Amino acid sequence: VSTGVPFFDHMMSQLGKHSGFDLTIKTTGDVDVDSHHSVEDTSLAFGQALREALGDKVGIRRFGDSMVPLDEVLVQAAVDLSGRPYLVHRQPEIVELIGDFDTTLGKHIWESIVAEARIALHIRVLEGRNAHHVFEAQFKAVARALRDAVSKDGRVAGIPSTKGSL
Repeated sequence: VSTGVPFFDHMMSQLGKHSGFDLTIKTTGDVDVDSHHSVEDTSLAFGQALREALGDKVGIRRFGDSMVPLDEVLVQAAVDLSGRPYLVHRQPEIVELIGDFDTTLGKHIWESIVAEARIALHIRVLEGRNAHHVFEAQFKAVARALRDAVSKDGRVAGIPSTKGSL
């Protein structure tokens, strides 16, 4: 993972590791201006890649959820691979830098992924103070929820929806 934004590289690496996704990310952008465009474009591309990798979603579990502790932080994430983008993101306000990473991009990362992946995603930070831990626990919780949602379920014949499509 190489986006030109070291902390974001760390977060996307966590997402790949804990989801079981084999991620290769190489972003080039205007990080000399700031990291916003590189983070946003990488998030959009990840969302698009996830949607394309899911294909017709035949046989998947569709839903996934996770609760992840990281020291003083506790994060809950739930995902529905519904085809309908929706984000609920509850996190204490964090206005600081982690290294040179602008933490105000946090919600925007998830908005971008959700928009392109066309998934419903709920993230709640239940406890936590340390900005690094708050961010990292979110990425790990979402990764584990995605890992469950994309898993094949032998009991599911066809699309996991009564409508016949997702």
